[in-house]
Amino acid sequence: MTTVYDYSVKKPNGEVTSLDSYEGHVILIVNTASKCGFTPQFTELQQLYDQYKDKGLVVLGFPCDQFGNQEFGDMKETMEFCQLNYGVNFPMFAKVDVKGDNAEPLFQHLVTEKKGLLGSTDIKWNFTKFLIDRKGIVVKRYAPQTSPSKLKEDIEALL
Repeated sequence: MTTVYDYSVKKPNGEVTSLDSYEGHVILIVNTASKCGFTPQFTELQQLYDQYKDKGLVVLGFPCDQFGNQEFGDMKETMEFCQLNYGVNFPMFAKVDVKGDNAEPLFQHLVTEKKGLLGSTDIKWNFTKFLIDRKGIVVKRYAPQTSPSKLKEDIEALL
């Protein structure tokens, strides 16, 4: 059975890293954007990370520019924006496509495992969230408008 641990992704500096380094953690994977109406969710994502990281939660952010060109062109600018404006210190990765022919393989896996509204496999917008259990299995998908603070009960159940 394929899990998220079977995938490798790029860090902001271009270095490739395997997600198996997060094995045993509860993972919240989010496609992000710096200039989106949902961008303030970074605050709540950081709060979740701060509250639960010692219990085994990790939040992984993947900037994406596929929805209204709402991400900076330069990863350094993205990282600085997230850190300065929202205090983000959870792991962020290189910009990815989350849909279409060039979709990051990790996101191809996520949308296959947990479909969206009416069985759709497409990610419709920034800040779609996927909750992964400690075994690397995708257990839940959340719509962009779902506030990260509303995920606490589901996160606690997996911790």
